[in-house]
Amino acid sequence: MKLVDEFKAFAMRGNVVDMAVGIIIGGAFGKIISSVVADVIMPPIGLLLGGVKFTDLKLVLKDPVLDAAGTITTQAVSINYGNFIQTTVDFLIIAFAIFMMIKAMNSLKKKEDAPVEAPAPPAPSNEELLLTEIRDLLKNK
Repeated sequence: MKLVDEFKAFAMRGNVVDMAVGIIIGGAFGKIISSVVADVIMPPIGLLLGGVKFTDLKLVLKDPVLDAAGTITTQAVSINYGNFIQTTVDFLIIAFAIFMMIKAMNSLKKKEDAPVEAPAPPAPSNEELLLTEIRDLLKNK
C-alpha cells in the first residue's frame, strides 16, 4: 500500500500535473501549427516557386521494380527531402511561437515580481511632536 501512496503523492504534485497539461496542450498546439504550415504557408510558397508541392520533392535512389503484369515487386528507394523541408519549417514556426509565449509570460511575471514602493510613513501624531519638542528643549539646557 505504501507504493500506491507514494505514487499518488508524486502524481498529484503541482509540477507533474502542470507538466502533463503542458504536454497535452503542446501536442495539440503542434498539430495546429503543422496544419497552418502545410495548408496555409507552404502552398503559396510552392506556387511562388513554380507550383512545387514540398512533400513531393524527393531524390530517387532506386526506381521501383515491376513484374510482367505491371505490379510493384520492390518499392522505390528515395530521399524525401521535401518532407524534411516541411518538418523543418513546422519546427521553426512552433519554436518561434513558443518563444513568444514564454517571453510574454516572463514579462508578465516580471510585472508581478516588481518591488512595490513602500508607502510613506505616516505623519507623526501631535503627542509625538510634543514629546520631540520636550526632548529637544531638555537637550539644549
